[in-house]
Amino acid sequence: MKTYNIGVIRGDGIGPEVIEEGLKVLRAVKDGFDFNLVEYPYSGAHYLKTKELAPERVIDEWRALDAVYLGAIGHPGVEPGLVERSVIMGLRLGLDLYVNLRPVKLFAEHLCPLKGKGPREVDFVVIRENTEDAYGGMGGIFRKGTPDEVAIAEMVFTRKGTERIIRYAFELARERGQAYPGRRPKLTMVDKANAIRAQDLWTRTFAEVGKEYPDVEQNHLYVDACCMLMIKSPEAFDVVVTTNLFGDIITDIGAMLQGGMGTAASGNIHPGQNGMFEPIHGSAPDIAGRGLANPIGAILSVGMMLDFLGEKAAANCVESVVAELLTSRRIPSVDAQSGLSTIQIGDLVTEAVTAKPVPA
Repeated sequence: MKTYNIGVIRGDGIGPEVIEEGLKVLRAVKDGFDFNLVEYPYSGAHYLKTKELAPERVIDEWRALDAVYLGAIGHPGVEPGLVERSVIMGLRLGLDLYVNLRPVKLFAEHLCPLKGKGPREVDFVVIRENTEDAYGGMGGIFRKGTPDEVAIAEMVFTRKGTERIIRYAFELARERGQAYPGRRPKLTMVDKANAIRAQDLWTRTFAEVGKEYPDVEQNHLYVDACCMLMIKSPEAFDVVVTTNLFGDIITDIGAMLQGGMGTAASGNIHPGQNGMFEPIHGSAPDIAGRGLANPIGAILSVGMMLDFLGEKAAANCVESVVAELLTSRRIPSVDAQSGLSTIQIGDLVTEAVTAKPVPA
């Protein structure tokens, strides 16, 4: 029996609540494999108590794990970004998790805010470059608090970083095309090269790599046009690849298309090496500890983690159960107003997973 070593960072706010429900589902769905959990305390709350950020040595520990499962980082008593950079960027940069994988998949039509759009129209994947751009932290603030204050943040793009994420996206588009017989795979690349000329690197790399994938339909959009099209015609998308900053923005739009931030899961991966999985919502300190947080995003993140680990039958089981519960309205929404507690939603998914045999 395969045993996986999984790091767990429960985080702040609602993080520990939703992570516990995700782990409950993981325990229920395991069939033919087992796992060991390695707990890590790093969070805003931990920092306030100890003044400790994630140390450099822990990155080597994370690298030796099969996967990391993260709640949400962010505490109102801590400087914004301090702990997030330590933990989240520590994982992304330390483990070179250059792929941010975010499915945008509507499970139940009543959850979509767009008129006349259902699961057939909202089913695509956004691939966000995860290690470069403005998130690299190059720049700073000079003469802070004075009339002469200057703030600079630099976007950084490399040929290596751009090419590897675009190539990954082409491969995923081809893979999705095989999963949907009769539908030609399509990849849309999103940048703003007309205004940010450094992003011409993205335009050129996309065109050059695209010559190796004549079977994949190729489309190029500027980010503003992409946002408009996501609202007007989400069915126009299959796989989207974009920069770190733009990917952060458009995937929040995508989350709303599928019902809200509470349903959105994500994977941060280095293909074939390491992966970190997390719901994309924040720590929501205003509802922390009240049992209101919807754990669907955290549960679907478990499904993504299982898929990354190669346990595809278990991953499909988790997703199909969530889809059934949302479609039947046994879980009526994916926000904090569902009328069900965090634990009740976790119990519903766990019971359904337990009752549904995982295919061999």
